[in-house]
Amino acid sequence: MTETFDRAALISELKRDEGERFKPYFDTVGKITIGVGRNLTDGGISQSECEMLLHNDIARTLRWLDRNLPWWRTLDAVRQRVLIHMAFNLGGNLLTFRNTLSAMQRNDYAAAANEMLISKWANQVGQRALRLANMMRTGKI
Repeated sequence: MTETFDRAALISELKRDEGERFKPYFDTVGKITIGVGRNLTDGGISQSECEMLLHNDIARTLRWLDRNLPWWRTLDAVRQRVLIHMAFNLGGNLLTFRNTLSAMQRNDYAAAANEMLISKWANQVGQRALRLANMMRTGKI
């Protein structure tokens, strides 16, 4: 079925009337909302939107690693994944893991794994930290 309305005009009007917000906020009736009037409280997001967000977040994480830890790409694929996991989870706080990052950079993977496990982060994420530290230590999944 073809549309008989002007989609560009509709989008412009909705943005004007609903606003366009890139961070969640509470609307006038207390619903968590984002974007152009997207009611997250009642509607959430679809599976495809979830996948799109994930792919965008991974791309953003890779760009962040390239900017802040350019040596990360010299690691093997498994250890790169560990670092991606940590950057995805910790964001800029990953840079506070000085001993861990230093050990990774010098290919001392046992020391890097040990440093990961003695962190506050390891206590917060539990099994995830154990899994990632094992990947760091062995280079295997």
